[in-house]
Amino acid sequence: MPKHEPVLLKNMLQPGYTGSLAEYERAGGYQALKKVVGKVAPADVTAMVIKSGLRGRGGAGFPTGVKWGFLPKDYQGPKYLCCNADESEPGTFKDRQLMERDPHQVLEGIALACYAIGSETAYIYIRGEFVLGSRILDKAVAEARAAGYLGRNILGRGINLDIWVHRGAGAYICGEETALLESLEGKRGLPRVKPPFPATSGLYGKPTVINNVETLANLPHIVNRGPEWFASIGSPPKSAGTRIFCVSGHVKRPGNYEVPMGVTCRELIFEHAGGMRGDKPLKAFIPGGASAPFLTPDHLDVKLDFESVAQAGSMLGSGGVTVMEEGTDMVWAALRLMEFFHHESCGKCSPCREGSSWLVQTLRRILAKRGRMEDLETLVQLCNNIAGRTVCAFGDAEVAPILSTLKYWRPEYEALIREAEAQRAHELPMAAARH
Repeated sequence: MPKHEPVLLKNMLQPGYTGSLAEYERAGGYQALKKVVGKVAPADVTAMVIKSGLRGRGGAGFPTGVKWGFLPKDYQGPKYLCCNADESEPGTFKDRQLMERDPHQVLEGIALACYAIGSETAYIYIRGEFVLGSRILDKAVAEARAAGYLGRNILGRGINLDIWVHRGAGAYICGEETALLESLEGKRGLPRVKPPFPATSGLYGKPTVINNVETLANLPHIVNRGPEWFASIGSPPKSAGTRIFCVSGHVKRPGNYEVPMGVTCRELIFEHAGGMRGDKPLKAFIPGGASAPFLTPDHLDVKLDFESVAQAGSMLGSGGVTVMEEGTDMVWAALRLMEFFHHESCGKCSPCREGSSWLVQTLRRILAKRGRMEDLETLVQLCNNIAGRTVCAFGDAEVAPILSTLKYWRPEYEALIREAEAQRAHELPMAAARH
């Protein structure tokens, strides 16, 4: 049994819970919307979220209420809210569960956010492969509209709100907020140069807020139970609340686990996820999705909160924890991740587009035992010429697996290269050409 109370996963842990409107209402759903709309000033809702300490659960970890506060106060035109449901980070699958198994919790969160920022239109940008999730959300939106929670004059209080579900085409870059906006506008999903930021010039050039699914799902609970309650969970003041961690890889019980921010990596992997598959020793783990640097068994007692993981040299990111057992080839692991990033590079920036290709080729050469020691310096130079030199954070993300494996498991690279050198030493020299 969990030592703490689940919040976001609580409903779906009830036997037989289907996520329908009727069951969500029986579980207390839409009470937060009834409590707020037309009764609490939108600015007070924003203040409540700021006080709770809620930070974005999509990767950047920016304070949610503060982000809402960047929208121009005196703007009279349309404003938009975009729910980022493009969850494409390898090893991350929490938003999908929230949308498919408790969709009204997400919709209520979106409605609360829209009320706070004064938006009458919200879009859920969902990954193209999530066909089931998009159908479930479409059905839930229809249910909520029929019940008066969405549409015109919601709850009879003079507030209008429509939510539209938009399926993307399945590009990793569209999880980046400005690429998401480009795609939503019907264009190729390429990141925009910032500034201007979406808060002032977002969707169709209008003020826009973009929040992650898990972030928004927290809002009904903050309104119902108060910001003080939320701020008391986890590692306040900077890492408050619970977090859903997606544990995958060589563990006995892979899955989604909702725990207070600040539990240790050891507790998550060895207590919640059941420990290592086959009881082999742990060799490596990624604490925050494929774009987060690897950590080692020496980091098992690091707390899973934004600050502690950053101090350990990685990042909490999307909450995808991928675990690898002793015996895993770390050069192979770095190559597999690099192949993903190379395939998903949008191609807008030369360092990322060209550099990722060279990184893949160099890693493949080393793994095929045809590498040279100078390849290691080439890898580092390539990474340093990509990170920080691209429009979006994709460049920084794609070099993380290589730099962290070189940091902790460099002897594995060197062993492969020494084998290559030994093979070359036994090759017969080329015969001199006859004239």
